[in-house]
Amino acid sequence: MGKTLLSFGHGYSAQELERHLRPLGWQVIGTSREKDGSLQWPGTDMRPYLDKASHLLISIAPDAKGDPVLRALKGDILARKAQFEWVGYLSTIGVYGDHQGGWLDETTQINPLSKRSKERAVAEAEWLGLDLPVHIFRLAGIYGPGRGPFAKIRNGTARRIIKKDQVFSRIHVEDIARVLMASIAKPNPGSIYNVCDGNAAPPEDVLAFAAQLLGMPVPEAEDFETAEMTPMARSFYGESKRVHNTKIKDELGVKLIYPDYQSGLRSLL
Repeated sequence: MGKTLLSFGHGYSAQELERHLRPLGWQVIGTSREKDGSLQWPGTDMRPYLDKASHLLISIAPDAKGDPVLRALKGDILARKAQFEWVGYLSTIGVYGDHQGGWLDETTQINPLSKRSKERAVAEAEWLGLDLPVHIFRLAGIYGPGRGPFAKIRNGTARRIIKKDQVFSRIHVEDIARVLMASIAKPNPGSIYNVCDGNAAPPEDVLAFAAQLLGMPVPEAEDFETAEMTPMARSFYGESKRVHNTKIKDELGVKLIYPDYQSGLRSLL
């Protein structure tokens, strides 16, 4: 009998996982808030779909009241706990807070600073506190087909904001799917994984490399302190850290297809 993944918030990363699972005979049921042909939730009775599921994936962002899936369906999920072989929760490396460019791994104490990251930390704890085979995946900045710097460089809206000692970690969406596949094949309930490549880098370097790949001029540098930015855009520069990805390689045996942004960006062209 084939396996069935029920995916809450079936967006960019979850759809990439689906592309890996379906050729193996899996059924994938994905929910969305939009009326776009996928299963709309909230608005649908999820119990028949929970009945079918052997695996759960949660990608929906939490809010100030906690995780919306647990808020609505915790009882229904726990009533079926014996049937779930694997539960995956997609979180963010933002829960670690600011490390001023220093290195961290999964044993590092979390210290979320932004509202979004604090809500993620609460949701992580909610899921890990349940009697379910839960796995937490803390994702770095996601890029891949349709998501990358090339469009902004081509249309002239890319900005090279320079902030001293600022670095970001990234992960190609296909490598996210590979990590999830490896975890599904080798469940270790309660495990937390950092999902990132091994090359945290200043954002201005990534933009410059992308421009060079396109054969276009590198956008002019702007100083972070004086650059005009929205509060949301400025908040992304409030944290700087380098994240080890040793655990996904050692425990799950994952070999990243795109171990750095250079190989990832080349693939997108």
